[in-house]
Amino acid sequence: MLSEPRSGRLASWGNALLAGFVAPDDAALAIVGEDAVHRVEGLPGESAPVGLTLALGRLRTLGATGLRVALPAPGHPLGLSGPPEFNARALDAEEAVVCQGVALGLVPEVSEAGPAGDVHVDVLWHCLPVREAPPADVPSLGEAERELAEALRDATAVLSRLDVAGSGPVAEAAVDAYRARAERGREVLAPGYPPRAVRVLELAQRVGLLISVAYESGHGGAVSASEMAARSEALRPVERTARRAQVAAYNAFVEERERGSR
Repeated sequence: MLSEPRSGRLASWGNALLAGFVAPDDAALAIVGEDAVHRVEGLPGESAPVGLTLALGRLRTLGATGLRVALPAPGHPLGLSGPPEFNARALDAEEAVVCQGVALGLVPEVSEAGPAGDVHVDVLWHCLPVREAPPADVPSLGEAERELAEALRDATAVLSRLDVAGSGPVAEAAVDAYRARAERGREVLAPGYPPRAVRVLELAQRVGLLISVAYESGHGGAVSASEMAARSEALRPVERTARRAQVAAYNAFVEERERGSR
């Protein structure tokens, strides 16, 4: 969770495009980000992969009214609704986008080439049928915000007690560097999202960064097997909660539009 998932960028800027908040080329540029190119294969009516601008336009023509994010992990099909073939592919990629209004989903396949420091990244989105059903385990924004605050408080207490490296100055320095990069122009969400979704996503990304630092910094002061197990037990539910909060934030655009149409 050191950076936003590609499915998040696609859903966020795709939703802004579908709602008329941004131009097609601007949405495509934001979705691609620092990657070299994104293409979509398997779209109905297309025999070969196409660019993002054409793909998003085609999805709108097919009836797509919004895009949702799924961030599944083993044992946790977060945001998915089936069928098993799509779920399996999304689980392998650890992310996916599910269309609202048309029974299609998109799963990214990432290819990297080139030396360190000059890596060329291509992304091929596979368009596949999905089941039209409520997504699994996605909370409301309010639920996600409350759960995240509680999980962060509990985990911080445990990690501090175990003297884990990820709960100290090293982690805070990494967070500060991450925030500085964000303040240099990265938009957390595309235009049209509610402020609360931005706040929840920022907190979820910060929590995800702390978890990553804690894992990557070794065992810190947790030298016994029981302390290492306690550290893992503390991090696991927080990581799950942070993923749920990310999905809730990215999906808030569609949720608000659905509430407004009732």
